[in-house]
Amino acid sequence: MLASIAYPAIDPVAFAIGPLAVRWYGLSYVVGFILAALVLRSLNEQWGVGLSTDDMLDAVLVAVIGLVLGARLGYVLFYGVGAYWAEPLSIFAFWDGGMSFHGGLVGILAAGAFLAWRKGVPALRLFDMGAVGAPLGLLFGRLANFVNGELWGRVTDAPWGMVFPRAPGGLPRHPSQLYEALLEGLVLFLVLWALSRRKRADGFMIGTMIGLYGVFRIVAEFFREPDIQLGFMAGDFTMGQLLSVPMVVAGAWLVWRAARRSMGEDEAAGAAAGTARSDGPDDGPGDAT
Repeated sequence: MLASIAYPAIDPVAFAIGPLAVRWYGLSYVVGFILAALVLRSLNEQWGVGLSTDDMLDAVLVAVIGLVLGARLGYVLFYGVGAYWAEPLSIFAFWDGGMSFHGGLVGILAAGAFLAWRKGVPALRLFDMGAVGAPLGLLFGRLANFVNGELWGRVTDAPWGMVFPRAPGGLPRHPSQLYEALLEGLVLFLVLWALSRRKRADGFMIGTMIGLYGVFRIVAEFFREPDIQLGFMAGDFTMGQLLSVPMVVAGAWLVWRAARRSMGEDEAAGAAAGTARSDGPDDGPGDAT
């Protein structure tokens, strides 16, 4: 028997009010959006974006709709393997689980682009603000996955391996949900928060967020059990890894674009300052009297 530590079985239901059961997974979404909204408000003041309170409330509402719809449709398309076409109405059974981060990202970006157009704010600037708080939602979401005992890791002989009750075989597995919570949630947030202390060119923060997320997700997937309905794809790679590769490429391009734009603005500012000095009054010695 491989060494393992006890899986801390936690009731997925946080509390119940009569017949209504409130689950940790649902609460993770609520807490994530609240914290992201607080980050959005802080950056709005710090960067001087000028969004009103109503604008920020609209941003949160639109983000919720875009994320939920995109995450569900993404799961249906990327991980459903046609099962949902046999019972189309099951697509709307959100309570049965099945959400895709990559689909949620597409949904929230599409919703954000629409809101930016309506508010007259550059879309990349709005994306940058949202990107800083997004990892907090990922952090609590992955912790909720751990509480649910889902998305477990691959079999391991590491001393911290856990036997997940719902995993087949009864063997110790990597707690890959915690790996993802640490990398995609806590570490990513701390990096973005540190970078956000100085306003950067539009696109830098969202590029950093999706690029680093892609890298962290690819690494974490080497410890996570592939989805049973898909298994491995393209050799030893998983669907999550394949979907993360375009994120790394897109993130790197956005960071490069923002850095290039920032350099151009610095050069223009330096040239303007030099012109102002050359056009100033002559401070040299005057004629002797």
